[in-house]
Amino acid sequence: MLASALRAAVRGEVGTDAGTRALYATDASNYRVPPRAVVLPRCADDVSAVMAICREQGVPLTARGAGTSIAGNAIGPGVILDFSRHLDAVLDVDPSARLARVQPGVVLDTLQAAAAPHGLRFGPDPSSHSRCTLGGMIGNNACGTHSVAWGTTAGSVEELVVLLPDGSRLVTGSGQLPAGVATLEREYRRLIRTALPDWPRRGSGYALQHLLPEHGSQLARALVGTEGTCAVLL
Repeated sequence: MLASALRAAVRGEVGTDAGTRALYATDASNYRVPPRAVVLPRCADDVSAVMAICREQGVPLTARGAGTSIAGNAIGPGVILDFSRHLDAVLDVDPSARLARVQPGVVLDTLQAAAAPHGLRFGPDPSSHSRCTLGGMIGNNACGTHSVAWGTTAGSVEELVVLLPDGSRLVTGSGQLPAGVATLEREYRRLIRTALPDWPRRGSGYALQHLLPEHGSQLARALVGTEGTCAVLL
């Protein structure tokens, strides 16, 4: 039922055979969790369709880039969305604004090559730079050896277009927070300010400090490192 629903709803490939499921049962970690199905979305509408089916059928959904995680972040027991096959483009580089707009499956080295002619580069440089995707880097707030000088992935993100669990799309950046997030920030503002350590490379937990007004109410940066538990990156 799941496989037929997926195939009827998406333009991209859907794999449920034993070989595909075994291939996506692992990432760079020691864990092994075979999924029920693997989808290679060709467009954002495919992602929306898959989320709707998973929501209706109560199936877990895991977004995956290159599978370079050493902590099992790219595997799951339900449906795997592999963004690296088709949604892998650098859409635009604006050298004057020092901004790039990319799809989540683009490999870091591809972005670096597009930025280099303008004398620019993306700061974080994890050791998997030749294969890791920007979506995965945003998922785990990737760092790299030069992040002390150039910052983590969160510090380089200005805006994210995400798909929420209810199927709605949200463009997140800085400034006014959505009502529910704003309520959470106000309720826990004092705790966020006092309990979260001010470490430049703190990578564990949710980065709620980015929601604070003194940090620009930056929801996009607060979503970096959440591993797809709050929204799926488009």
